Amino acid sequence: MTFAGGCHCGAVRYRVEGAPLTHALCHCSDCRRHAGAPMVGWMMFREDAIAVTKGAPKVYESSEHGRRYFCPDCGTGLFYTNAKSLAGITDIQSATLDDPNAIPPRVQIQVAERIGWMVHAHELPTFDRFPPQK
Repeated sequence: MTFAGGCHCGAVRYRVEGAPLTHALCHCSDCRRHAGAPMVGWMMFREDAIAVTKGAPKVYESSEHGRRYFCPDCGTGLFYTNAKSLAGITDIQSATLDDPNAIPPRVQIQVAERIGWMVHAHELPTFDRFPPQK
């Protein structure tokens, strides 16, 4: 399997070969704050399966061993590495795939840090686009 993806503005593109080791929805506060979202989807691949094919992401040292890679132009988060706890592994933010439906998530992680209202988010009313105007 080959997948491709990139940032919002198109300045950084990547290609990944093979199946992910897993795909997790992460609720940790670090991921939430970095993405500005209630959770972040991460697909875990061996680092040699990923190739940046256009541009160069900027690297942010988010913790002692954690590194977050993002587009220097639009700010889209792309990759995460941790040489200590995830040696040889690169996480890709799954929503940056050209086809984010290609690999469904398998687990939710760091739920101890999940925002309380996320427990019931699936129960909220849904609309194809926007709610009707009153």
